[in-house]
Amino acid sequence: MANYLKHFAALVTPQRRKARADQVQNSAGGFAFALDEWARLDRWLILGAEGGTYYATERKLTVENARAVEACLAADGPRAVQRIVDVSGSGRAPKNAPAIFALAMASADPKLETRKAALAALPEVCRTGTDLFHFARDVQGFRKWGRGLRSAVAAWYNGKPADKVAYQAIKYQQRDGFSHRDLLRLAHPVASTPQHDALYRWIVGGIEALGKESARGKALPVGELPDAVRAFESLRAATNRKQVTALIRQHRFTHEMLQTEWKNDPAVWEALLEHMPQTALIRNLGKMTAIGLLAPMSDASRRVAQQLTDAGRLKAARVHPVAVLSALKVYEQGHGERARRRENALAWTPVREIVDALNEAFYLAFRSVEPTRKKHLLALDISGSMTSGSIAGVPGLTPRVASAAMAMATARIEREYSVVGFSAASGGYGGKWGGGAPGLLPLSISPEQRLDDVLRAVEGLPFGGTDCALPMIWAKRNRVEVDSFVIYTDNETWAGGVHPFQALREYRQTMGRPAKLIVVGLTSTGFSIADPTDPGMLDVVGFDGAAPQVMADFTRGVS
Repeated sequence: MANYLKHFAALVTPQRRKARADQVQNSAGGFAFALDEWARLDRWLILGAEGGTYYATERKLTVENARAVEACLAADGPRAVQRIVDVSGSGRAPKNAPAIFALAMASADPKLETRKAALAALPEVCRTGTDLFHFARDVQGFRKWGRGLRSAVAAWYNGKPADKVAYQAIKYQQRDGFSHRDLLRLAHPVASTPQHDALYRWIVGGIEALGKESARGKALPVGELPDAVRAFESLRAATNRKQVTALIRQHRFTHEMLQTEWKNDPAVWEALLEHMPQTALIRNLGKMTAIGLLAPMSDASRRVAQQLTDAGRLKAARVHPVAVLSALKVYEQGHGERARRRENALAWTPVREIVDALNEAFYLAFRSVEPTRKKHLLALDISGSMTSGSIAGVPGLTPRVASAAMAMATARIEREYSVVGFSAASGGYGGKWGGGAPGLLPLSISPEQRLDDVLRAVEGLPFGGTDCALPMIWAKRNRVEVDSFVIYTDNETWAGGVHPFQALREYRQTMGRPAKLIVVGLTSTGFSIADPTDPGMLDVVGFDGAAPQVMADFTRGVS
């Protein structure tokens, strides 16, 4: 008798076939659910597309996400702009570049209402001079320098007190082919105060420009310049270490403001360290170690370790967990990701106190979350596709490595959890992994371990195809009680004989538990294994700074 079930079954469907009419084919050839354009916008704003994925190039992924941004702008332009502002301003994203790119697109939208909203939002999204230079580069791909754009850039300068603009001018001097001089010449702002007028003249023509009459007014005294600019002129003219360090301490200058010849002096960096912002501190650990300021058991190392693990400083500076994780990966290896390719590249011997502090700072960078007291199965997709691309463009921070770090952040909060890694039997190691499901391996990793050790352990695991149904299959076969399955994946599942949502349904029925599924997406693809019609499934963006709180609320049943 013919077995027609092998060709069509509502309960069990191979992932290479559609289980429901609302599924779409993912980049790996399997079928999953399509994200709506607003969820896709969130993934883009938080994760970006640098490096692409295993199945999609950076160009392809960027184009796909740009189309999603266009769809949101077409559906509701002001809402899309507000979403860009919210994600950028909240510190949820590791990098601001995707938000700047999306804002540049919005500023060229066919609808006047959307263009106005985007240009009005420029100071909220582009908070630093570097951000403004990024925007100037990106916007040229979508529109010309018309009156609206010129007015928006002029408002960026005039809308800040003169001393704040001065700080941006001396710290972020040029980037992406633009300088403040270039932008002032393009925007032609009418200075809102004499201090702004003096500052603009100094940016465009230097200190001597203040003594000359201009087309817009008479010569201005140097005294109209903000104090920081006059002190900066003194810093540039300084000829000895004592002068430089005194000016740094008095005016809180940063390393970007220094002449090149002072950037290898330990005494100068010691002066910088006294008022160094948290983000700059994290970025310059290698440099301070290489020049000898940070050494084992030194006072400077102790001070830096204390600052790195100061939860108040991390919160005030809105330091993102990815920034800390990136610093940890780079610092503990003793050189930058691209150092091997360059002669005389910066290298250092890691200091234990600093590595320990970065391990702790990673967890502190996540927002404080109360434990749910529920049972979590933290399932890491360790298939081949998770080894390609990078999170937020951080070299070496693959989705596979990032998933382990995120899982440890949840494990640090919750008391009842188990961690497994999964791939697919077609990878060639199938049954020998045990546990009742080919391709699934219980992982003996814990937040009590050093995070860098956890990351190395995960990097060394074997990998193969992707079957995101395995965590539920394993839990059902082994009768493991789970309240929330948390699957960290790129959603490029294809290798299994049953879809993940079907496997969860089978687990619920067999175990008599209303288990939930949280899908942590780690690349900005347009797919999810979470069934959008099931209220017990949730799709979140990986390395969203707010993700742990959202996941905890969902597990508790708080909307």
